[in-house]
Amino acid sequence: MSNARDHGGGLDAAILTYGGSRETWLDLSTGINPQPYPLPEFTANDWGALPDSQAQADLTAAARSFWNVPASAAILAAPGASSLIARLPNILPGHHVDIPKPTYNEHAAAYHAHGWAERQTNADLRVLVHPNNPTGQFWSTSDLATTFNVVDESFCDIAPEASMIAQTAQPNCLILKSFGKFWGLAGLRLGFVIGNPELLAKLQDSIGPWAVSGPALRTATAALGDHDWAAKTRARLAQDSQHLDALMTQQGAKVAGGCDLFRLYQVDNAQTWQARLAKHHVWSRIFPYSDTYLRLGLPAHDRWDHLTKALNG
Repeated sequence: MSNARDHGGGLDAAILTYGGSRETWLDLSTGINPQPYPLPEFTANDWGALPDSQAQADLTAAARSFWNVPASAAILAAPGASSLIARLPNILPGHHVDIPKPTYNEHAAAYHAHGWAERQTNADLRVLVHPNNPTGQFWSTSDLATTFNVVDESFCDIAPEASMIAQTAQPNCLILKSFGKFWGLAGLRLGFVIGNPELLAKLQDSIGPWAVSGPALRTATAALGDHDWAAKTRARLAQDSQHLDALMTQQGAKVAGGCDLFRLYQVDNAQTWQARLAKHHVWSRIFPYSDTYLRLGLPAHDRWDHLTKALNG
């Protein structure tokens, strides 16, 4: 049985409809940094040996420093934030979850799969995507209103000052982090959950040993220690998102939200806009719950002309 859900990507289907190859397309359907962190030089052991405990400890230390994780909170790395999202409902207390929408749909799917029901009031647990996908809304600590809270900060590394990481000092708040978005290495499959040590120990048992590959450990440890790259990347992403807004508003779109890794626009007909761009081999994101929302990620520095020509074509 398929449990396929609406996501960005899906470029293969677009190619079947509009032709071309991956090399000729500009995929703006995701919120992944198009200029990723440079990969380090790997060793034979990175590929040929099981990851050792020191490499995992080094990654945890780098993550603790980069995100200013409270000393009382634990950190668990896993093969992608999505794998953590899928497992969390099985180890969290309660039966009713509040997930403000619209938002990333894997959260609701995971809780439904584990028998939870959604409820906006008197819920046992609240899930907040911070900043939200696709609206870009940032939440505040006053929004952590239920007995237990999960905050998905997959896109929050663009704005570290907005992080709720300090809340993980409390036993009733978990923070999710994604390595693929800000560092642009989604194919590496690496995510983190930070918070209550007892809950994370249960989660670790469900994932099993050696969950994170040797190449991922080496890459992420280097990246999380490179604060200069992170600062320069934040500045570039902010500038590029403003440039994208300028291009889109010139075409009659209205800025409806987003963050510095993706922008959300209000257009007259989202399907028409998607088809218009696709004819020029630019792939965008539309949503089943809105006829007017169009989301675009950012082009790499050498692909802006492709987008400009598609918009003017």
